[in-house]
Amino acid sequence: MNTPTLMGSLVFAAVVAVLIAFLIHLVLRGWRRRAERQLALIGQLPALPDTVGPALIPGIKGLYVGSTLAPSWQDRIAVGDWGYRSKAVITRYPEGVMLQRSGATPIWIPDEAITAIRTERGIAGKALTHEGILAIRWRLPSGTEIDTGFRADDRRQYSQWVSDGTDDSSNGAEVV
Repeated sequence: MNTPTLMGSLVFAAVVAVLIAFLIHLVLRGWRRRAERQLALIGQLPALPDTVGPALIPGIKGLYVGSTLAPSWQDRIAVGDWGYRSKAVITRYPEGVMLQRSGATPIWIPDEAITAIRTERGIAGKALTHEGILAIRWRLPSGTEIDTGFRADDRRQYSQWVSDGTDDSSNGAEVV
């Protein structure tokens, strides 16, 4: 059944498949180039501590939304595995914040690096209709400020993180 219509359909399907593959290739190349550009800004990431004290705020389950270069809520960090969303648990310790992600390396945010903890409507391309994302602004050892976003399964738990609007006595971080 080699009719002209069948042959035309097969040729058209092949062209569409090649076009889709080419577009996916361009997206992946763009992501790799973004990571290369950001590598100098990001530099060395904070190392995980050997030990930590008791949890000040127990672990909260949710979704790691991503990290962005501050103050742009859409300039997602593509270095390493920081650009990928994943299930996570966030815990506050006296020494800092631990974000343990499923299938990815944990993120350690030292307490002295935190400049603000607040709720946001959007970060890293994830937008909500209300203040549904916990955003932690912190300074990397390279001096670059980034925002790390977390969406809790139960958003009522954000009150523990952004409690009373006072400054954190240990490092002067704004807690809004």
